[in-house]
Amino acid sequence: MALVQMDNYLKIIPAVKGSPQNYLWSSYDAEADVLYINFKKPSHATDSELTEDDIIVRYEGDEVIGLTILRASQRG
Repeated sequence: MALVQMDNYLKIIPAVKGSPQNYLWSSYDAEADVLYINFKKPSHATDSELTEDDIIVRYEGDEVIGLTILRASQRG
């Protein structure tokens, strides 16, 4: 079973390598069913936008610094 879980984590390597500053930090809130992804730490959002598919894109100036994915458990 550990090998199956390891394979799932290895699949995120391209996303981490392609993320801004090669950094990715995430946290999942099961009660709210929200996945938080940050590309910069520390980060201080100066703006955000809600997409049509309920993803909040957070900005610091013109730079995307994170995503907030609502209803995360329904996405994959």
